[in-house]
Amino acid sequence: MTPTPHSGSQGQGRGGKGRSGKPGAPKKDGPRGAQSQRGAQSSRGAQSTRGSQSPQGAKRAPKTAAFGRERFGQSLGPVKKNPPSRSQPVRDVHDPEGIRLQKLMAQAGVASRRVCEEMILEGRVEVDGQIITELGLRVDPKAAVVSVDGIRLQLKENMIYLVFNKPKGVVSTMDDPEGRRSISDFLKNKYSQERLFHVGRLDQATEGLLLLTNDGELANRLTHPSYEVPKTYLVQTKGPMEAGVGKQLKQGVELEDGVSKVDSFKLVDSTPGHVLIEVVLHSGKNRIVRRMFDAVGYPVERLVRLQVGPIRLGDQKQGSIRVLGQQEVGHLLASVGL
Repeated sequence: MTPTPHSGSQGQGRGGKGRSGKPGAPKKDGPRGAQSQRGAQSSRGAQSTRGSQSPQGAKRAPKTAAFGRERFGQSLGPVKKNPPSRSQPVRDVHDPEGIRLQKLMAQAGVASRRVCEEMILEGRVEVDGQIITELGLRVDPKAAVVSVDGIRLQLKENMIYLVFNKPKGVVSTMDDPEGRRSISDFLKNKYSQERLFHVGRLDQATEGLLLLTNDGELANRLTHPSYEVPKTYLVQTKGPMEAGVGKQLKQGVELEDGVSKVDSFKLVDSTPGHVLIEVVLHSGKNRIVRRMFDAVGYPVERLVRLQVGPIRLGDQKQGSIRVLGQQEVGHLLASVGL
């Protein structure tokens, strides 16, 4: 119990006199006074002990999350990356004509400038592969590669990264000579004059996620077979489905252009006459999901792409286009080694 302002002073009266009438004289009831004194000392000792233990036992405050203001990408987790080589030489990344690192980070939407300074001091920021732990560094945003918690910042203001939730009946081209609805019909005036690439294709009857960008290197890597970028699809087909179909698809089925297989197969839902299946595969062959399900005797009734690499469709409205956040762009770049 923490002593009150009067604890330990029961043996003194007004004016500092003890019960004997002499200033400072000890109380006659010594045991009680000693007990009170010991209690006060014990309380003070306990309080002192607790005070000395609290800094060690106290939990450290959690780190401030980067890109905390972004709606999308919060559940992507840390970026997986290879550890830096020990033989990598230390280079001078300071550019006297550049802008301060914390200001650049704040402009990129990482956090406030003050929080960005804390991130630098905590060793969470890299410039050109080198960890920065001191303030005052200036960098050239057009040349420097800046990463926060392993997430690379896209500092080129002219780079565009979009997610399009393609409806059924839309062709995966920017313009269609036959007059069918195409991607350009959904682009706002802001992007209508941009030269955008659609990353991969969805056939006219397939719905879902389609990435649009003017980053040619990223688009090339996302579609190149060597990077094996996974894609997740939701398949509706006839039901009930016989046992063993999932195992057959995971082991591989023979198609006209070779053997193809899914990475994962999961039954999501079942209604009278229909089943919903979620499959993940990294193949980018033309109409690969439809051809695989045809091969096992379950033609696709409806097909929706839900995810490409780390980018998810989520609850995005069909026919809408949204801009990827810095966190999503960073994960997307990291997934193909950029």
